[in-house]
Amino acid sequence: MARNEPELPPVDAGRVRTVTEFTREVKELLEGGVRPGWVRGEVSNFRAQASGHVYFSLKDAGAQLSCVLFRGDAARQSVVLRDGLAVLVYGEVSVYEARGSYQLIVRALIAHGAGKLQQELEQLKQRLAAEGLFDPARKKPVPLRPRTLGFITSPTGAAVQDFSRILARRGWTGRLVVLPAKVQGEGAAAEMVAQLAAAAALGIFDLLVIGRGGGSVEDLWAFNAEPLVRAVAACPVPIISAVGHEIDFTLCDFAADVRAETPSGAAELISSNHLACVERVLNAGGNMEDIMATRAERARQRLDHARSRLRLLSPVAAIEQNHLRLDDLGNRLSAVLRAAGQRRRESLGTARMRLAAASPARRVEQESHRLLALWKRLESASPQSVLKRGYAIVRDAAGRPVARARGIKHGQPLVNEFHDGSVPVRAE
Repeated sequence: MARNEPELPPVDAGRVRTVTEFTREVKELLEGGVRPGWVRGEVSNFRAQASGHVYFSLKDAGAQLSCVLFRGDAARQSVVLRDGLAVLVYGEVSVYEARGSYQLIVRALIAHGAGKLQQELEQLKQRLAAEGLFDPARKKPVPLRPRTLGFITSPTGAAVQDFSRILARRGWTGRLVVLPAKVQGEGAAAEMVAQLAAAAALGIFDLLVIGRGGGSVEDLWAFNAEPLVRAVAACPVPIISAVGHEIDFTLCDFAADVRAETPSGAAELISSNHLACVERVLNAGGNMEDIMATRAERARQRLDHARSRLRLLSPVAAIEQNHLRLDDLGNRLSAVLRAAGQRRRESLGTARMRLAAASPARRVEQESHRLLALWKRLESASPQSVLKRGYAIVRDAAGRPVARARGIKHGQPLVNEFHDGSVPVRAE
């Protein structure tokens, strides 16, 4: 290996990543490690798609960043984008795995003219954070089932209607008190500070919610006022901040004990704790029923087992078992006796057959049949039997059979013997 070349680790097949795996790891690192925030730059490569999505690049003197503004978010913006426009955008980083590129998903944007306000807000945020107002260690836990809930908001806004409707729909059973206050414009922050002080003085609230529905940065600016932020942080009652939409952040969100994305989200959070408690009660009841049913079934099984054992050990059961054993032995004895009798009968039949085959009468009968057969064979071969079949015997005058024509003289007297008589003839 050359002296200047780096030493490579050995290849481990089990640890080699595919492109997809490597890109997914980068995606998880970027999307999990880079928090959403504000970015300042100049718009370039602006493209508005027919789908309503907007694509552009955000650049400055040293770099550029690909951005996308999806249709739903684009419809809420009041700024008309164009190439060369200086803007502040809020969004989160995202990795598009198919191309292996990252981009900023833009949720909101403002013209760069508002940048001064944003800088002042950032400075105030850093100063309050340095004082420890946003420290997680000082945040109070939200009660799981608050019985009395105060909502500091405009009593005529849609937020309070949505909030109360969600609580009712999800079965929350506590008491809701609306603490009316302006939520935008001059004097809004002071009214909300006064309601916070009143709520703390009453001492009846288990939980407070402060918030309003969505709006522009200017609409939500009251929730960045330093007196309100300090009052939220100092309130002895746990507070949920629920200001604007999911993408809206105010300093009250950082000072509160819990941030909800929207007022509806706060209602769901509160009622979810209630529903979780109800579900635990129902589950406990169901588990108790299951346990009782299981124990009852086990008790029934033990009782049945005890009854079975008692029945087996009782005198009646013993007598019944002996009856069964006696019947079984009787059946087995009968089967043995039947088998022995059958074997005896078979042996006796075989002996009878052998005795019959060896008896003198059978032998006389067999000999008689044999002699009769021999007699029939002898009878079939006798001269008389041959004559009956149409033959004749030629005899000379002395009665001797003449077997050949040669040697018979002319005029010699002969006798033709038939089965039913003789006829004298002369040879010619």
